[in-house]
Amino acid sequence: MSILERELTEQQHLEQFIGRIEAGEKIEADDWMPEEYRTTLIKLISMHGISEIMGALPEKEWVPKAPSLRRKLGIMAKVQDEMGHGQLLLRVAEDLLKPYGKDRGDLMIDLFNGDLKFHNVFHMETKTWADAGLIGWLVDGAAIITQTNMLGASYGPYARALQRICAEEVFHAQHGEAIIMALAEGTEEQKAMIQEALNGWWEALLMFFGPASSNTTGSSKQDVTIKYKIRTSTNEELRQSFFTKYIPRILSLGLTIPDPTFHFDEEQQLWVYQQPDWNYFKQITRNNGPRSQARLNLRRVSYETNAWVRDALSATAD
Repeated sequence: MSILERELTEQQHLEQFIGRIEAGEKIEADDWMPEEYRTTLIKLISMHGISEIMGALPEKEWVPKAPSLRRKLGIMAKVQDEMGHGQLLLRVAEDLLKPYGKDRGDLMIDLFNGDLKFHNVFHMETKTWADAGLIGWLVDGAAIITQTNMLGASYGPYARALQRICAEEVFHAQHGEAIIMALAEGTEEQKAMIQEALNGWWEALLMFFGPASSNTTGSSKQDVTIKYKIRTSTNEELRQSFFTKYIPRILSLGLTIPDPTFHFDEEQQLWVYQQPDWNYFKQITRNNGPRSQARLNLRRVSYETNAWVRDALSATAD
């Protein structure tokens, strides 16, 4: 940091920072940034990274039960990609954590302690092969809509990581769609399996993007991310984009949306839907979902069992 930079007041730093992001400049890890910006990025990127890792677990459960060798290889490759995304993102988060003396290992401990959450949708059960396909088709489809909204994020390392992640997520969505299309062209039992999967995942898909607005006591996380140009769209705008892209595709397969109130309002140019149970959403985010503890335990055992690998790599680095 130069003498001039040291002499700048906090307000002057902030004004320069806002000017940079308003001009479309990218902020880098060693640049000055306001504390609110840093902590917002840490929470967002850490949760995204952990969610990529935890999000691989529902499909990992179907690797040994995939209906063919080709499907087994496909879903194994997807699980491997998701783990790679997680490691890439945790590395990005690690640079932001340096002023606090923390690293990626601390993030895993935060996960096990309940201080770091993973995405609500990955707390759910995958009961059938159709569930595994639907995760790839619609859950990853929802993730693509969310992540492409941040491709122009003001924080450079995150924006660059998302370029790679989004490119690979497109293949994941196509993989899931291929599974669903094969089932849709199959027996009546297989078609019914897709509908049952959609019924079971519908509320989770609505919750994927988060509540439309915050409580009335203060600004929401989405407001802060938009304020700092980390993303451009609100939760509800992202949800509406998901409906516009996927509802026609869902209906084209002869599936029924499990919401009798669901329709497109021509006057408002909006999809109208029954709100999910946001109290249940809060319970899930507190690790009280159907598979929350089982997946956390699996991740914990894996982390502890493979501690020797991290120790060996650390010793080599030293």
